[in-house]
Amino acid sequence: MKRLNLQEQKWAIRSDRSVYQTPIFDLHEVEAGPESGDETGRFYVLNAPEWINVLPLTPDREVILVEQYRHGIEEVTLEIPGGMVDEGEIPEEAAKRELLEETGYSSGSWHLLGKASSNPAILNNFTHLYLAENCRITTRQSTDEFEQISIHLVPIHDFLEMVRNGSIHHAIVLAAVAHYLNRK
Repeated sequence: MKRLNLQEQKWAIRSDRSVYQTPIFDLHEVEAGPESGDETGRFYVLNAPEWINVLPLTPDREVILVEQYRHGIEEVTLEIPGGMVDEGEIPEEAAKRELLEETGYSSGSWHLLGKASSNPAILNNFTHLYLAENCRITTRQSTDEFEQISIHLVPIHDFLEMVRNGSIHHAIVLAAVAHYLNRK
C-alpha cells in the first residue's frame, strides 16, 4: 500500500484557558495559529479522559449489546459496552471493568483492535477499542446511579446487519466494527 505524504502543518498555541469544568470533561478556549505566521484563531477543545469500547463475543459468537438512553440525541441506542478510563488506570483494565459493570460478563481472551480519535475537531482524547472473546456471565450488573442498561445477545451476523442498516449508529462503535472487520 502506498503511504500518503501528509503536509506537516505546525500550529502554535498562543493561549489556553479553562472555561468550564465538569466531571466528564473540561472546556478550554485555545488561541492558536500557524507557527509561521502571526494570525490566530479562537478554538474550543474538550479535554476528556481516554475512553474504551469493547466488542464482546460469547462462545456462541453473539455480541453482547447494551441498550441505554443517550441524552445527546434524546434516544435509546444499542451499543457495545464502553466508558472512561479512570485516572491511574490503563485502557485494558478499564475495558475489563466496564464490560463487567455494564453487563456482568467477563473474558479471559482480550485483543486490542486499535484506537480512534473520538472527534479530533473538538476532543483531545482517544478511544481504545478491544475485542473480548468467549465472554461468560460471571456476576450481576453494577451500573452507576443513572445508568439504566438492558443487555441483548445478538448473533454476530445480525449485529453486522444492524450496523449496515443504521440501527447501530454510534460512531465509536462503528470504528470498533471497522477494526474488527479489518482484523479478519
